[in-house]
Amino acid sequence: MWLGREQEVEIRTPPRFVPGERVRATRHIKNDGTYPGREIGENLVRRGDEGYVRDIGTFLQQFFIYAVEWIDRGTVVGMRARELMSLDKAEAPCSAENKANEGTAR
Repeated sequence: MWLGREQEVEIRTPPRFVPGERVRATRHIKNDGTYPGREIGENLVRRGDEGYVRDIGTFLQQFFIYAVEWIDRGTVVGMRARELMSLDKAEAPCSAENKANEGTAR
């Protein structure tokens, strides 16, 4: 049975973050039942929390899962790339900014 669309296979590209990289959570993360010792629905990470990538794994041979150590909380939580932003790397400017600067005198 064909689903009609191909899901992105993230592991075909290099990981977005590397171990030791400082990151910030871009979303609140609640326990979905996979974090031991915490209630389902309990907040594990709050948007804006800062931590460090400790390790990189995969899920379903499709996605990278980044084990992020949240120093202030004393926990390690598995996160997807879309839930994180790097604090060590400068973000690339958006394409709209690049197009706006094309053709201007410098």
